[in-house]
Amino acid sequence: MTSSELQIRQHLKDDFKHYASKCLFIRTKSGKVEPLVLNESQLYIHKKIEEQRAKTGKVRAIILKGRQQGCSTYVEGRFYWRATHTRGTRAFILTHDDEATSNIFDIAKRYHENCPAPVKPQTNAASAKELSFNLLDSGYKVGTAGNKAVGRGSTVQLFHGSEVAFWPHAEEHAAGILQAIPDELDTEDIRESTANGIGNYFHQQWQNAESGQSEYIAIFVPWYWQSEYAKELPDNFSISEEENEYKVLWNLNDNQIYWRRQKIIELNDPILFKQEYPACAAEAFQVSGVDPYIEPNCVIKARKCAVNDPYGPKALGVDPARFGDDRTSLTYRQGRKAHWTRKYKKKDTMEVTGIVKSAIDELEMDASAGDRVFIDIGGLGAGVYDRLRELVDHRLIVDVNAGGKPLDAKKYSNKRAEIWGTTKEWLNDVPCDIPDDDELHADLTQITYSYNSNSALVMEKKEAMKKRGFRSPDCADSLGLTLAQPMIVRRQTTQPRQPRRAGGWMR
Repeated sequence: MTSSELQIRQHLKDDFKHYASKCLFIRTKSGKVEPLVLNESQLYIHKKIEEQRAKTGKVRAIILKGRQQGCSTYVEGRFYWRATHTRGTRAFILTHDDEATSNIFDIAKRYHENCPAPVKPQTNAASAKELSFNLLDSGYKVGTAGNKAVGRGSTVQLFHGSEVAFWPHAEEHAAGILQAIPDELDTEDIRESTANGIGNYFHQQWQNAESGQSEYIAIFVPWYWQSEYAKELPDNFSISEEENEYKVLWNLNDNQIYWRRQKIIELNDPILFKQEYPACAAEAFQVSGVDPYIEPNCVIKARKCAVNDPYGPKALGVDPARFGDDRTSLTYRQGRKAHWTRKYKKKDTMEVTGIVKSAIDELEMDASAGDRVFIDIGGLGAGVYDRLRELVDHRLIVDVNAGGKPLDAKKYSNKRAEIWGTTKEWLNDVPCDIPDDDELHADLTQITYSYNSNSALVMEKKEAMKKRGFRSPDCADSLGLTLAQPMIVRRQTTQPRQPRRAGGWMR
């Protein structure tokens, strides 16, 4: 090859987006065979995966998306690119049913059949489920998640789990695949799916990735990134109040709203639309017949709201992890704005103490200005509380006993219920600004509630949430802790906006 040809080949080997547009061909929804030009969803997935690969040398990803957004097309193209450019690389794709297996292998065969001759690898075997590139000692194989033994007994460098939420025997398949993928550089494990209820393997893996409790990154793709998910408006089109609110929240146009309306009619279930075509990750796991204490819409509004002039004392909520699979969570709030939520896993008492002390220093918290740090003293929280009172001005540190008495015993069964009640009131009092974070959103909207014989609010226990398939709502708890007690406001007269007051106190 000439020097120029070598440069071209190297560019194709190093840049997947360039390679896809030059060497990969797909059959579009209109039936045409055209080059693969990555759409917005595929570009986002590629960006996140490449960022992880650059950081760790390997890929471990869980992708939550809507229907027909090109995720499988991207992954199959990526794996064909890698398997045909790297010696000894074997790709294995596991789908949820035979039809999906056939469809995905058709994508791979089309890539191979239309690949330009200069970069097309030689095959010595091809079947309904496998391509073998003999000169590279590489291969590409698909299987169906019905046989529990599928994928066992082999070693693969590239694994794609397709529609994992619909796998039968998902735990058994996962255990086998985990043994097949070596924990080595340049390996890739990408698992994707639309949602299929809660408590299943995919839902658990998504929660673990979203909360940082596994090595997998959580990648969410909203439905409205698809350009084809829009519909020409009829002459008599008018938008409803609910549709207009949804449109403003997600910055959509009327054509997208009309497409959404028609799809909801087709599915005959608004909750099913959210599962199949979610706008945010928490929507995908909403369940019909379950009444969350905090409505998702008020959380979405708070995520999209911007309070640019927060004032009043600073509040730091600290929810130390009680068990190995829970997260230690910190939330910083000032007035109507929760600035950030930070999560940590598997930290002991002294490590959590150090984290909180660093946050206090970072925020320059001052007890004389009314700033406070609220710590749940259950579990290891008591030790954190005691040690922090020795390290900083003890007036800053406030202990909160979630199982203790509430300020309003007629309305709430215990302090935990009161904290959740106050959090709900705070979120519903516009303007309210919280981090635009799927993990916090999920924690706020997955807990249910009831009332005792005295009509006092009772919150669902964390153990009951876990039985339903949900993690402990640690991020929401740390936000709630910032509202555990009223705080004195020493308001500067230069502030333009009147604070919400209640007897001289403000949350």
